[in-house]
Amino acid sequence: MATFLYKLGRLTFRRRRYVALIWVALLALAGFGAASASTAASSSFSIPGTEAQRAFDLLEQRFPGSNADGATARVVFKAPEGEKVTDAENKGEITGIVKELRSGSDQVAGVADPFEARAVSEDGSTAYISVSYKVNSMELTDETRDALEGAGKDARSSGMKVEIGGDALQVMPHTGTAEIIGVAIAAVVLVITFGSLIAAGLPLVTALVGVGIGVSTITALASVMDLGSTTSILAMMIGLAVGIDYALFIVSRYRAELAEGREREEAAGRAVGTAGSAVVFAGLTVVIALAGLAVVNIPMLTKMGLAAAGTVSIAVLIALTLVPAALGFAGKRIMGRKARKAAEAENRPEAKPNMGTRWARFVLRKPVWVMLVGVLGLGIVAVPAASLEMGLPDDGAQPKSTTQRQAYDTLSDGFGPGFNGPLLVVVDAENSSDPKAAADRVAKKVESLGVAAVVPPAFNKAGDAATITVIPKDRPSSHATEEVVHDIRDAGQDIKADTGAEVLVTGATAMNIDFSQKMNDALLPYLALVVGLAFLLLMLVFRSVLVPLKAALGFLLSVVAALGAVVAVFQWGWLGSLFGVEQTGPIMSMMPIFMVGVVFGLAMDYEVFLVTRMREAYVHGESPGQAIVTGFKHGARVVTAAAVIMIAVFSGFIGSSEQMIKMIGFSLAIAVLFDAFVVRMAIVPAVLALLGKRAWWLPRWLDRALPNVDVEGEKLQKQLTEEPADTGSGSEGGGDGGERELVRV
Repeated sequence: MATFLYKLGRLTFRRRRYVALIWVALLALAGFGAASASTAASSSFSIPGTEAQRAFDLLEQRFPGSNADGATARVVFKAPEGEKVTDAENKGEITGIVKELRSGSDQVAGVADPFEARAVSEDGSTAYISVSYKVNSMELTDETRDALEGAGKDARSSGMKVEIGGDALQVMPHTGTAEIIGVAIAAVVLVITFGSLIAAGLPLVTALVGVGIGVSTITALASVMDLGSTTSILAMMIGLAVGIDYALFIVSRYRAELAEGREREEAAGRAVGTAGSAVVFAGLTVVIALAGLAVVNIPMLTKMGLAAAGTVSIAVLIALTLVPAALGFAGKRIMGRKARKAAEAENRPEAKPNMGTRWARFVLRKPVWVMLVGVLGLGIVAVPAASLEMGLPDDGAQPKSTTQRQAYDTLSDGFGPGFNGPLLVVVDAENSSDPKAAADRVAKKVESLGVAAVVPPAFNKAGDAATITVIPKDRPSSHATEEVVHDIRDAGQDIKADTGAEVLVTGATAMNIDFSQKMNDALLPYLALVVGLAFLLLMLVFRSVLVPLKAALGFLLSVVAALGAVVAVFQWGWLGSLFGVEQTGPIMSMMPIFMVGVVFGLAMDYEVFLVTRMREAYVHGESPGQAIVTGFKHGARVVTAAAVIMIAVFSGFIGSSEQMIKMIGFSLAIAVLFDAFVVRMAIVPAVLALLGKRAWWLPRWLDRALPNVDVEGEKLQKQLTEEPADTGSGSEGGGDGGERELVRV
């Protein structure tokens, strides 16, 4: 592989104008597709194989025109102090708003008058209008949203508090300017790392090209492939981070080759042949981890994973082609004067060891202590993970300043927290001899379970199915509400045996519970698949059994520690205000498994980039200990910069208004922090130091069976030694044939 990539690097360097033209054309094509694509609808949230989904499907069959997947809204009214919503003036305002909403849009399916639907609190202080729509939230027009938002303005002017909840006001999540700050931090880190504005800007520009192509393609296909609104944000988050990192490693290796006196084209070929091999395998681990999300069998999660994996694949291709082409355009400016002097100083025998070298030597002197401190430290941080509770955030997790959160709190105060998450019990009485009696029995049984309220059964026209709305006593995401759902389902088994009527529980709350359970069930199989495939991949890279094993165990340690930090902040509320967490609650169901997928891929990036350099030194004759020092001498600075960049990019998304994006941004940032600086920089060299030569042990039969992909460039090195490379002119677009003098002043 190294030989092929070496040739590819030289080719793209020579033909840089054509390569750049191709990528610019692809960016323009993707941009045109995104601009001309129809607006994407909301991604359908389905959970195949769950009871809540079966109930939802049954509703669509037996209650045609019920708009089961349509948007909903609740306009919540609270009377001024000392008044009631039933007072003549207030009642008149609310009744007028009901009429206004009914005529405000042709997308409205129904509006329930609170005085007819018993939607007035016992003390008369609060009431709510339920609005249902014919289309989902992403298909609502601006006119419909404006009519909903404007409905309560007159009531507010009369003194009533009016807030709006539900998903009808759901819009595309925005991340504000925080991610721009993340990119700015990345730029500063790159400038410090390279000491050259050109060298610092190149990874940023190429990463933005890759993200632009990836996100534009997702936007263009969003409507056709039913992609959700968060898919492009997550693809951008991951694509930007790995795009910068991959380009960073290629540019860094290129500059190192220049510092050894090689001409520019030859340096580009060697950089792509060596660091490019690591990029390919690091990218493969990320793609495997993201594509592996398909095993969970939740369409939304599968699409998110595949979209992000596609963006990572583009980042790899750009690192292997556009980056060496851009190096050709950069000319001598890729090495600033200070950077050139620093490179010369570092290559002198009497040069002072850099920070990476000093740290590696320290670890070699105290490997047991370094390993113990690292493992125990992450172990302590991981303790809160034992209290992990999973669910999906509702309006109660919104910032307190939003109308959705205000409506949520007002409903909780006036009616009880359960009103924010009603359950929908569906009775399939097709096989029952007395459907009405069966439905009544279900209603009575549910009422005996200690819920806040049960609405009498409502039958369809055929009379073979009924719906019963159940109001729990506790909030939607509480453990008590989850117990109510399980109790209803358990009781339904007995009712089916006695009457033949099947009892199913659905609604947003039940869907969330089933979703969380499916995530729990899928976590271990997913881990086994991803870690197993990546273990085989790393065996190919390192020609070792123990190194991949150590890499996987280190990853698990950093992920559990990151989960502990997430629980402490988002579930327990520790330092919550610092990260904008206004309401603690269960951890988003998909977050642990998504974090496992993403962080595993990113963790293997650092493992591959750092340990490949050690393996390269070991293969070329250095002792195991000296190989560790060499790996850190050349790789520590770059890996540190890459990790800081990735942390900065992920941290930028903590400022998102969307709870899911905020939580994922925090979890990925903290996981990269733990994995890069504790596991890869401390525990890994300590373990390798303790293992010595055994770290690179591979059974002979397995060595013969595994193909030699030559990631460390051993075959390439022999080939270049036996047949000196044709230096060529490499002068297209600014080369001068005198590159060898670039670093020999």
